[in-house]
Amino acid sequence: MFFLGFKNALFVGFAIPMSMFMSLMILNWLGYTMNTMILFGLIMGLGMLVDNGIVVVENVYRLMDEGMPRIEAAKKGIGEIAFPIIISTLTTVAAFVPLGMWPGTMGQFMKYFPITLSAVLGSSLFVAIFFNSVMVSQLMSTEDKNMPLKRIITISSIVGGIGLLITIFGGEFRALGTIMVFTAIMLWVYRFALRPWANAFQNKVLPRWERFYENLLHAVLKGYRPIILTVVTVVLLFVAFGGFGASVASQRTKVEFFPDNTPNQIIVYIEYPQGTDIERTNLIMKDLEERVYAVLNAPEYVDKGYNFLVESAVSQVGSGSGNPQTDGGSSAEMPHRGKITASMREYKFRRGADSKELQKKVTEVLKGVYPGLAISVEKEAVGPPAGYPINIELQGDDYAELINTAERMRDFLNTKSISGIDELKIDVNKSKPVMQVNVDREKAGELGVGAAQVGQQLRNSLFGAKAGVYKEDGEDYDIYVRFNKGDRYDKSALFNQKITFRDPSNGQVKTIPVSTVAKQVNTSGFSAIKHDQAKRVVTVYSALAPGYTDAGAIVAVIQNEMLSFQDMPHGVEVDYTGQIEEQNKQMNFLLGAFVVGLGLIFFILIIQFNSVTKPAIIMLAIFLSLIGVFGV
Repeated sequence: MFFLGFKNALFVGFAIPMSMFMSLMILNWLGYTMNTMILFGLIMGLGMLVDNGIVVVENVYRLMDEGMPRIEAAKKGIGEIAFPIIISTLTTVAAFVPLGMWPGTMGQFMKYFPITLSAVLGSSLFVAIFFNSVMVSQLMSTEDKNMPLKRIITISSIVGGIGLLITIFGGEFRALGTIMVFTAIMLWVYRFALRPWANAFQNKVLPRWERFYENLLHAVLKGYRPIILTVVTVVLLFVAFGGFGASVASQRTKVEFFPDNTPNQIIVYIEYPQGTDIERTNLIMKDLEERVYAVLNAPEYVDKGYNFLVESAVSQVGSGSGNPQTDGGSSAEMPHRGKITASMREYKFRRGADSKELQKKVTEVLKGVYPGLAISVEKEAVGPPAGYPINIELQGDDYAELINTAERMRDFLNTKSISGIDELKIDVNKSKPVMQVNVDREKAGELGVGAAQVGQQLRNSLFGAKAGVYKEDGEDYDIYVRFNKGDRYDKSALFNQKITFRDPSNGQVKTIPVSTVAKQVNTSGFSAIKHDQAKRVVTVYSALAPGYTDAGAIVAVIQNEMLSFQDMPHGVEVDYTGQIEEQNKQMNFLLGAFVVGLGLIFFILIIQFNSVTKPAIIMLAIFLSLIGVFGV
């Protein structure tokens, strides 16, 4: 309004709702529903979509100001700038087209952004060429006429009165009434405040800016000044790139996969050795709860019995208490594990309290409390799943050797005291209690019972055998029969139970105890056997210590220290994966997308100018703009 005037600003502003409406129609036609990324794309496109409308309105206004009739000015004005604004929109869209081919989980998360922006910019181009051209050909004027006071009173009374009624009695349409009342009020504000300010700006301030810019151009284009300015600019470009590279190398500039978030949840994972009874785990969990809750409910976070930082805390023992980043969200029984989840209040209710500091305090109070107990204090993961920031995979054929190597590697890195590592852990172990059942096949063959029958008998005792189906209210419920809880944990009951079979030699039905043909041995085994692309894998992982965000720098230190690790067996391969691997993949893709986007823009500009030198000058401005990006 300050630059174009009130009426012309309305023509440009008309493009906003129309372009948004068309964009939503296009997105709905493509099958997309409203989500956070689409809303973000719409907001980002909000400032871009008025560009085409401004160019159209300003060009027609200029021709009318030179004395051309309104319709002729609209025809000529649109004809002059139609192809340039089409090319301008295509170059902007071309920068986002490569992002629409983003692969992987991150691509599924981010692809909505370029698609939404392309729909918004395409819609704004359509509105500018067709809708805005029609409106300016019929309604535009170069005279700044003052709206009569009587008309303002009439319009504001009607619009404001109807809007007030809708606001009071409109129910779900109250928002429309509020807009109408606001519009009526703004008519008076424009009449007595905004219009005088806009006229003063156009008549006094804007001419001064134009004269200043003109004088500046005259000053820098004299004599050898353009050459000097060009050399200085190029030097600044190289200085900016070099300074940025040195800053990253010295770790003054941090490189993060996702911005470090303030925790909305603080999660404490507790893990006992495999085979620990759930009652024992629960007993220790109660003590840990008291320690954690004492920190969560510290006096500095409580005001008259109200905790303004922590909203709730939940403790779990057994099933569902695993770490989703290492257990894949498994709901299996985990009697040796526990979890405490503390949820924070919304930011506006926290009274300036920092949940990062709270996480540090919880970590400190649990450090070294129970030797042999693995305790990890983490915050909720944000963004697409990427794994732990420190994630070292060992691949090989001998699983026992892989675990032994992982344990030696963990102990070796712990001796180096590398800053930023929270606590190194191994995702599998070989201390899981196992009962190995050996079937005497020779004796079983003499009696006529198969090893599979013995195994099935023990399985049915522990996990149950389907005995039927119970129906109620149209729902089916399977019925399983198994030993009661006491007998399931009693070796005598398990191995002295009778197994009934038919002897294939004479057809007689026989019954013998399971212990007749089977013996059990207590031993230990692997807690899990994990694979990656058909290769056995053991992972050494850790979260970042509170206050550290640059995982790449910490992993680089680990890689440097691992050069002196001498206990690496032959046939064991080491790979640094997790967040770092995902970060490198995305960086490589984005660099490729940047190059492809530049190529598309350059190709479109060649079509526009039918030349190479002019697009090259325009493309040079992109690289020179990086002075501000990397130099600040």
